[in-house]
Amino acid sequence: MEKQVDKVHYNFERYCYPERWGSYYYQIREIIAQSPRTVMEVGAGDYTVREYVRQALACTYTTVDIAEDLKPDIKAPINRIPVADDSYDVMCAFEVLEHIPFDKVESALIEMKRISKKTVLISVPHFGPAIKFNIKIPCIPEIRCAFKVPIPLIHRFNGQHYWELGKRGYSPRMFRVLLRKHFTLVKEFVPYENQYHHFFVLNI
Repeated sequence: MEKQVDKVHYNFERYCYPERWGSYYYQIREIIAQSPRTVMEVGAGDYTVREYVRQALACTYTTVDIAEDLKPDIKAPINRIPVADDSYDVMCAFEVLEHIPFDKVESALIEMKRISKKTVLISVPHFGPAIKFNIKIPCIPEIRCAFKVPIPLIHRFNGQHYWELGKRGYSPRMFRVLLRKHFTLVKEFVPYENQYHHFFVLNI
């Protein structure tokens, strides 16, 4: 596993588009819902989620990444993290697993399961055009509906993503089977605000 992008990749103008902020909300929401005292996040990114969660929960929040210029707390690949078993209440990997070949994803999941005491939170890209409806009438709750149009293209490595859900050979159903091999799948969802990110909440 090698570093794929430089720190400049996470500059605000380039990285923090509105849909990503929508995903940050759900990342933070799912972490806080677990009321953890300790959190480990694989993929340091821009630290937005870490800073919010630290202030909200006053918890220990540790980052792991192979990119030294992102200044992670631990420099290590996702499938070989040098910490003891059951070290953290929650393990997170948001938009990370697609950065490794799919045949290495299972070993990464096993490593996250080894480290987590209770919960693993992940999100991965889900390819496909989205159709969205949003209706708001005064005095009536807002109605929102979204669904993806399946287009099973063949995925080609773009320098960062080795695979994406929704592309040929990477169906959501196939991915669920892999997750259920090692975890209890508590819930999954695609946020209305960002139809490209597919979230999974997993219990040990």
